[in-house]
Amino acid sequence: MIDLKLDTLQKKPKIYDIAVLTAVFAALLAAVYLLGGEESMRLGCLLLALYFLTVAVLLVRAFFRQLRYNLYSYNTIFYFGFALFAFSIALTYGLMYFRSREIPTDALLLNMGGWLLGSAKTYTLFTFPFLLAFSVALVASNLSLIRHEGFRFVNLLGVLLACLLVGGAVLIYALDYYAYGSVTEVMLHDLLTNLLAAVYLYFECMILGTMVASSIAARYEPKKDKDYIIVLGCAIRKDGTPTPLLRCRLDRALTFAKRQEAETGKAPIFVLSGGQGADECVSEAECMRRWLTEQGVPEERMILEDRSTDTAENMAFSKKLILERVRPAKEAPAVYWPAADDPEARIAFSTTNYHVFRSGLKARRSKLRALGMGCKSKWYFWPNAAVREFVGLITQHRVKQGLILLAMIVFYTVLTILYYMLQ
Repeated sequence: MIDLKLDTLQKKPKIYDIAVLTAVFAALLAAVYLLGGEESMRLGCLLLALYFLTVAVLLVRAFFRQLRYNLYSYNTIFYFGFALFAFSIALTYGLMYFRSREIPTDALLLNMGGWLLGSAKTYTLFTFPFLLAFSVALVASNLSLIRHEGFRFVNLLGVLLACLLVGGAVLIYALDYYAYGSVTEVMLHDLLTNLLAAVYLYFECMILGTMVASSIAARYEPKKDKDYIIVLGCAIRKDGTPTPLLRCRLDRALTFAKRQEAETGKAPIFVLSGGQGADECVSEAECMRRWLTEQGVPEERMILEDRSTDTAENMAFSKKLILERVRPAKEAPAVYWPAADDPEARIAFSTTNYHVFRSGLKARRSKLRALGMGCKSKWYFWPNAAVREFVGLITQHRVKQGLILLAMIVFYTVLTILYYMLQ
């Protein structure tokens, strides 16, 4: 398990230093451009390499600081994904610097702009071997999933994503190599290619960031000091007994609780969260209560939340029940348990490993400061489930994602026009 000092940073990390860095390097590049000459252009290459390398370092730093502030954050995904992109640009300009003496001075400036203009396409090339291996693994896991679980559309999500990843990269390469006509026609062609590459780049960075953040969240082991453990429900069997998936979540929570009690003497309360579906004979919460009772857990250590229908409601309704239980107990300190929004409260939640990160996001949106623990899933189930989690993640923070995409589109559009104006 990963031992991270989560929730230890009180102030949310910012990346304003990148804006300051950009202003400083822009001024330096302008000064270098005004000087003119071969050496100044070579210095410009070196400055760009140092700039993007510094940006990559700052984004990695922000990534780790974000983990200490809040692991379950869209920013965590963004910082890691775009740190890799910035590093690839730094590598490109570093190589250009060492080859700059071979390039005529009058062509060096255009080459510098051309490399930046083609940065999204270059990154696609840089990461294609990984994307191809990832896509093959997705297809293989989906075929195994269909063989074990049966054919359903959701079991094809990995295949569809693999086709989009490989197909998108091939399309970008194909467009990059075929451009005919007037200067205006070629510019419009390059603009279309660059915008397609920019959109592809954005989602590729999000996929990479999501994989890393989800893996860290899934492997994290919370400290043994918890007051409550929320167990997130899922589908149960027709006879009212837990499915292997739900039993895995219960086992994970119960094992954690026993270890905590053995180490600290503190026995946490289980919050069993899950409503009753149309095809279920009892609620998921009641199913979990029966199973824990069979394992010897006393009734007074269980709270049933049996109205939720999704993860967001799991977290919101569980928090409400904890608060309702706590408020009257404040008059009796001997049985006091910290409230869900009390800074002294220590809450964990148990779910399947691939679901920890998105569950943590839902908890934070409910103002519930809880850390997750993940139970293992079958190897062939993880990739497809991870794809579903990724789709769920990108449907959130739509305004923020829209602004980032718009900024990237504007950047590559302006850069393309300027590049052709300078020729």
